[in-house]
Amino acid sequence: MNDEIGASNTVELATELTIAWLSNPNTRASAEEVPAFLKVMHDAVGALSGAGEGDASGEAATGHTPAVSVRKSLASKDHIISLIDGKPYKTLRRHLSRHGLSPEQYRERFGLKSDYPMVSESYSNARREMAKKIGLGRKPGMKRPAGAKKPGRKPTVAE
Repeated sequence: MNDEIGASNTVELATELTIAWLSNPNTRASAEEVPAFLKVMHDAVGALSGAGEGDASGEAATGHTPAVSVRKSLASKDHIISLIDGKPYKTLRRHLSRHGLSPEQYRERFGLKSDYPMVSESYSNARREMAKKIGLGRKPGMKRPAGAKKPGRKPTVAE
């Protein structure tokens, strides 16, 4: 029964994609080319749905079921939700080390892209601002921005 549902969804999706492609005013196709294009689109959707089932959740390829979807794990700027236990964290590194994983192993385990963040966006911005404020990242001898004072020096009465 699932095969029938999957086949009908593949046909419907291929049909919708073909209609969308044909409705584009820049597409020039004759009536004879449409069935061939529909078949190619159906084959492509079928191949993607067969390969994408395991990759979408990360379960079939690795045997691990994520606690939440990848989209939900990155939904908030204030935290990242762990795919291991579904709890929010500002940074995942310590959490992963408790589970004996490196960030690379975590990404591989759940089929994540190599640029999947390990730190929440707001926490990363706060750390960046603090580093800029104390002068990290500047080369020695570079001029300070206008109005910036030397670190560690207290103003005298004359100033």
